Amino acid sequence: MPEGIAIRREADCWTIVLDRAAKANALSSEMVEGLIAALAEAEAAHVPVVAFQGEGRNLSAGFDFGDYERQGEGELLLRFVRIETLLQSIARSPCFTVAFAHGRNFGAGVDLFAACRWRIAAPGSTFRMPGLAFGLVLGTRRFAAIVGRSRAREVLEGLATFDAERAREMGFVRRIAAAEEWPAIREEAIATARTLPEASRAALDRALDPATADADLADLVRSAAAPGLKERIRAYLAR
Repeated sequence: MPEGIAIRREADCWTIVLDRAAKANALSSEMVEGLIAALAEAEAAHVPVVAFQGEGRNLSAGFDFGDYERQGEGELLLRFVRIETLLQSIARSPCFTVAFAHGRNFGAGVDLFAACRWRIAAPGSTFRMPGLAFGLVLGTRRFAAIVGRSRAREVLEGLATFDAERAREMGFVRRIAAAEEWPAIREEAIATARTLPEASRAALDRALDPATADADLADLVRSAAAPGLKERIRAYLAR
């Protein structure tokens, strides 16, 4: 596994850990590729449940802006495309996916959380999706599918930070649970995943899937490919 990713393998559940606590688990290129590879490995092994969680003070601070000034706009565009690829892989995985969030979570880290079937937040967790502040459309349609168009517009237009209680009210979070409760939730997810045969769950997913993968990718590429991406990022970070 690349630096920043760890996998805890158990018979019925693999826990993929974002393990870059010094950087608040911000998603570097290497981490994104590692997450894609780890999920593919779990799928090949027919693991019923895949859980995501973060070491340190949060699940993820989202896109790693640490070296963006040294990268061209084409490189940045590819990085965002690969994040969208990761989100789609999670959302359409045959594994039953569970995300555990704690601390302050931003941007693509919140999108990763949103892509999972079960979303569990520790008390005091917060979420913010500021991508539209620099013109980026990432995870927008998925968030709206979860919380509804009106609430999604309210949150995204206002670049609002919302806490775990608000997230539960919106239906974004399934349950608020402290970290010591997470092992029991994993066991509950395993039991739920075993309720249906894998093929039946896949058929259910296809029936419920709004099939927006191509549109989501197109929206992301159009927004990130607009000239001036670095300047928009620079202005956002200077706020």
